Amino acid sequence: MVYRVHRRTVLYRSIQKLRSITNSHARRKTSLILSASRYIRGLKKKLQELNQLAVAAAQNAIDNSSTPVIKVETKEEGFMIKVVCEKSCQGLLTFILEAFEKLGLDVLHARASCVESFSIEAFAIKENNTSNVDAQAIEEKVSQAIKNWKEVTKQC
Repeated sequence: MVYRVHRRTVLYRSIQKLRSITNSHARRKTSLILSASRYIRGLKKKLQELNQLAVAAAQNAIDNSSTPVIKVETKEEGFMIKVVCEKSCQGLLTFILEAFEKLGLDVLHARASCVESFSIEAFAIKENNTSNVDAQAIEEKVSQAIKNWKEVTKQC
């Protein structure tokens, strides 16, 4: 007899908890179960939407972090060119050096790293026959080289 009362009390408390969680005012057990089922489906739908948003945000973060940052400073004798990317960009160094060559720049000193992240810091001067090179032109040409590199690496 005591066992039945205890079991009924536990069942009653469980039903009350289910009502409070699902915000249901149902009196019958079957109605309460239907409300709980709808509530769970709604939670699943919200979870799927949040997962999709998280995946989209992560993809966006990856895309943004893979875009190299270009900084060109004009010095008395030449230009200090810095390109930095948070991830390793295999083959990008070649494209950047070709851009320097097309601009008619002689690289006097360069430091590059392609291990975990990509970075290049180069000091370049204009060749004697090149007169129309400025910091903006260098930045545009390096930016174009990066775009070309991205196109080539997408095809591979």
